[in-house]
Amino acid sequence: GQVSRPKVHQTMNFQPTRLPEVILLTPRRFGDARGWFTETWNKRTLAQGGIAAEFVQDNHSMSADVGTLRGLHYQAPPHAQDKLVRCTRGAIWDVAVDVRRGSPRYGQWVGVDLTAEGGEQLFVPKGFLHGFVTRTPDCEVQYKCTDYYAPDADGSVAWDSLGIDWGLDGAPVLSDKDRAAPAFGDWTSPFHMEGAA
Repeated sequence: GQVSRPKVHQTMNFQPTRLPEVILLTPRRFGDARGWFTETWNKRTLAQGGIAAEFVQDNHSMSADVGTLRGLHYQAPPHAQDKLVRCTRGAIWDVAVDVRRGSPRYGQWVGVDLTAEGGEQLFVPKGFLHGFVTRTPDCEVQYKCTDYYAPDADGSVAWDSLGIDWGLDGAPVLSDKDRAAPAFGDWTSPFHMEGAA
């Protein structure tokens, strides 16, 4: 298939991934002798790039060890979240998985490098699992969400049950919750693709 060309905006570059609803955003940086300035989020700019998301919460995590894997996470409807993810210290491999029942890409994943140096961001919409693994020590990740944290809707799927290439040298550092997550094949997705039967 044809590779879709990035939409270029004055302050933001939009590049659909091979899961077209998952979009890589690269904010432009304006530099001089002092350093640089960048606009990391602008509601109007995102809308012009096809992302009409109403963010209500910002999250910030720090992972001490290389190979810390957080995921694959989701919040079920009616508290499903769009997420806009960026790495503000170090580097991560960021992954999204289409789990919308009725989607022609159900169970397919895409991964991208997000680095503090490059400033890239990944838009992960509702109906997609999200996870990342850290490539550097003391790695910080920040992300915006379109719904508030809801413990009763919080869920995860086993990181190693979808054939994702995480680029790990050994076993990842996992939380107890992620270690106990069900395998993808044993899990029923609460998400449906709009317009699908």
